[in-house]
Amino acid sequence: MTVINGYEQSDRNEKLDILNLPSLEARAKKIIPQGGFGYIVGGAEDDWTLQQNTKAFTHAQIVPKALSNIENPDLSTNVFGIDLKTPVMMAPAAAQGLSHSLGEKATAQGVAAVGALMSQSTYSSTSIADTQAAAPDAPQFFQLYMSKDWDFNNALLDEAMKAGVKGIILTVDATVDGYREQDIINNFQFPIPMANLERFAAGDGKGKGIGEIYAAAAQKISEDDVRRIAEYTKLPVIVKGIESPEDAMRAIGAGAAGIYVSNHGGRELNGGPAAFDTLSAIAKAVNHQVPIIFDSGVRRGSHVFKALASGADLVAFARPVLYGLALGGALGVQSVFEQIDHELEIVMQLAGTKDIEAVKHAPLTHFHYEN
Repeated sequence: MTVINGYEQSDRNEKLDILNLPSLEARAKKIIPQGGFGYIVGGAEDDWTLQQNTKAFTHAQIVPKALSNIENPDLSTNVFGIDLKTPVMMAPAAAQGLSHSLGEKATAQGVAAVGALMSQSTYSSTSIADTQAAAPDAPQFFQLYMSKDWDFNNALLDEAMKAGVKGIILTVDATVDGYREQDIINNFQFPIPMANLERFAAGDGKGKGIGEIYAAAAQKISEDDVRRIAEYTKLPVIVKGIESPEDAMRAIGAGAAGIYVSNHGGRELNGGPAAFDTLSAIAKAVNHQVPIIFDSGVRRGSHVFKALASGADLVAFARPVLYGLALGGALGVQSVFEQIDHELEIVMQLAGTKDIEAVKHAPLTHFHYEN
């Protein structure tokens, strides 16, 4: 255990015995301090949208396919010109030092071990360079919370380009902080500095709540900002936080190289739709012009399958990874990805889909069960 400013960080590094990913939450709650756990687990207001994110996967059902003459399904894929061993990626998630003393460095190592794509947040506990150096041969994206200060934005983008990231994820659905009641109950303030803020901003985030940190972020984001970032970096810009076909088309029109369908894991606009319920319509509008990343509520291999069959090219998640990080460090992260990949392999076999391209063309039936 490492203690920073009175906050107890896990130092574990061990493979995990996992029944399923939802079961990790209760295990992680026992070792992550209350404030940090509340920040990770909590959504906006009464968590209605957060809860619907996972329940919405029941709205589509996978059609079993027998006599398909396949075995050992292949999970490998290529997206944004990047060869990956799995279509499951790490979603950008802030302040991973709340889960483990090595923070994003351990996450990057665990993600690299399974051949997946890592993305790191502006509000990471470790710097862009240090996170990349932890897994130097593995692909990473950098997620930008755009600041009002373009000197700050450019400094982060310069650092990301220098580190060799493969793309920029621009988050556009968090111009203000959602009303996060867990943080209010715990009077939560970040006990650990945020490395990128420490290096490039006036403050390091320590001792502040997420609302105070968001106050320095841009409250106005437009198509011009997408163009500006794409022109400045010459990297693919993936616009994150899209939940309507109209916004997807606006982003593509502004030069987005990818669409990221997400409602921020239910942490921003409570009362909005489950992200999965918006995916098919967005994919239909995008019509393969650019790749689509999907997250929010993913907990099972069957969820990954349904998202891919509904139009996603990559499927991301974060909370279960952060629980695995706390419970087992880099090896725990690896265990989480191996579990969801194992479940996906089983579903692919039973659905008669030999590879990810076949999953994307797999039929789903749709029926809304009472939740």
